[in-house]
Amino acid sequence: MAELTYSTKLDIRYDVDVFIAGGGPSGVAAAVAAARQGASVFIAESFGAFGGAATTMLVPAYMTFGNGPFLAAGIGSEIYNYIKENAPGSYKKYCPMSIPVETLKLCCDKLVTDSGAKFLFHTTLIDVIVEDGTIKYAICASKGSNFAVKAKVFIDCTGDADMSAFAGAEYEFGDEQGRVMATTLCGIWAGINWDETFGPDSRELDRAFADGVFTNEDRHLPGIWKLADGVGGSNAGHVYDVDGGDAASLTEGIMKGRRQLLEYRKYFREYLNGYENAELVWSGAYLGIREGRRVTCEYRLVIDDFRRQAVFEDEIGRYCYNIDIHSPTNDKEGYETFIKDHTTLRYKKGESYGIPYRTLTAKGFTNLLVAGRAICTDRYMQSSVRVMPGCYITGQAAGIAAHLAASGRTAVNAIDVHELQARLVKLGAYLPNFKA
Repeated sequence: MAELTYSTKLDIRYDVDVFIAGGGPSGVAAAVAAARQGASVFIAESFGAFGGAATTMLVPAYMTFGNGPFLAAGIGSEIYNYIKENAPGSYKKYCPMSIPVETLKLCCDKLVTDSGAKFLFHTTLIDVIVEDGTIKYAICASKGSNFAVKAKVFIDCTGDADMSAFAGAEYEFGDEQGRVMATTLCGIWAGINWDETFGPDSRELDRAFADGVFTNEDRHLPGIWKLADGVGGSNAGHVYDVDGGDAASLTEGIMKGRRQLLEYRKYFREYLNGYENAELVWSGAYLGIREGRRVTCEYRLVIDDFRRQAVFEDEIGRYCYNIDIHSPTNDKEGYETFIKDHTTLRYKKGESYGIPYRTLTAKGFTNLLVAGRAICTDRYMQSSVRVMPGCYITGQAAGIAAHLAASGRTAVNAIDVHELQARLVKLGAYLPNFKA
């Protein structure tokens, strides 16, 4: 492959306390939490809205916010309540667990704007400049220009750990063979008669397989969530062998996903009651990526922590979502493994595990934090904490920690964790083991 050396001068457009790459659930929570503490914040978001998986990938529903206690409290509860109160028309009947996309966009716009954080949409992190384990600058490409951002602390909320990878951080990827969970292209559907639908949407799969409806015989079909009267959001079908950190893989994957949605259109309309007039209105602008890089930090959350409902001195939240590893392979063995884990590795009401602050502090760096699905875990725990309420928990902790490190001019792994916990409690976070 031919090589080219290219250099240019960049404006340092922002000089802030905290730079955040990615405006998904963890990025929004981090920005709002940091800015409310008094930090100057800049967020670079690649797409045209905050919200990440819900607004860009059209993931139709939240997973659990709690199982007794409201675990994703703080920024998460503010978003939950905003959606519940402001969803329009018939959306109110199904919210807030089903996500009204436009309501969530406006909610995130308001939260971030009111916090005072600066941000740009259509702006992507493309590199960082690192000196002796300290990130000095983030390099961004936006519509019309490239520029640099100088910051004291950097938070990786990209989901795929792009910033950490650019910085040279260590990370894990996939299982022992490097395989990651299958992806899904979600969509919004109209023309559904909810009064006629019943049962899980997978009930007629065998007949559809026999009739040759599907290219792949994928038995794992979460289905369609009710969004409003006649409107549903699909989380249907898997696209396998997609690397969320590689553009060529994403390109091939999303085209497969669009073709596959036509097969589900036929399945819904011809095999299920209530979907006879269902029509795909639009599909996500991005594949729903469930698993990517997991950054090596100072503690690795593992399945034994789930089993023992772990409590940590430095915990920044607790969470409860069950183990949810979508198989990386489209075969009977993979599906049966998913079913076994999904049904047995789950909590009863009131049970939860702690998330230690050390899962957010990137090993070998003084000023790099990670939030969202790329924090330091094994694959089992990643499949639990990766969902949006979990991202709110880790995001708000990273935001407050970044402020403490920036204002105290200390490394992120040297902040006063007790002070971090106290500020999280004041924000509204659920920390039952904190003692003032």
